[in-house]
Amino acid sequence: MGATGVAMTAGALITKTTAARADEVPSTTGDESRTVPVSFSINGEQHQMMVDPRTSLLDCLREQIQLTGTKKGCDHGQCGACTVHVNGRRVNSCLSLAVMHEGDDITTIEGIGKPGALHPMQAAFLACDAYQCGYCTSGQIMSARMTPTSAS
Repeated sequence: MGATGVAMTAGALITKTTAARADEVPSTTGDESRTVPVSFSINGEQHQMMVDPRTSLLDCLREQIQLTGTKKGCDHGQCGACTVHVNGRRVNSCLSLAVMHEGDDITTIEGIGKPGALHPMQAAFLACDAYQCGYCTSGQIMSARMTPTSAS
């Protein structure tokens, strides 16, 4: 009987809390068309676009700009598959909103080397068979790569 009473009280409390928070949460119905302008440089090329203010930098890179080398792994900032450089610093792009990077200089894996002209870190991964399955390799290379401010 005691456990049932606790469960019923907890259930009522959760329901009451959820109902109270429903007024605080912005509605997604009808808000899909609300976008804001953002402008940044990606791999040396200027991009200006309209984005939903809730869009992560990762989703913006992959879905709007079509730079799919940066991967979505855990989507919690733990695995590093989404690592890019923002103004020369490593950033987990899944944890950062695109609108936070107005005017920033962003470098993705596509911006550090090309087939036939690989970045030394890319070449080292290839030469040492360090890429394993390859899914998170771009994030590993971006994490291991020295930033342009300290060396290329």
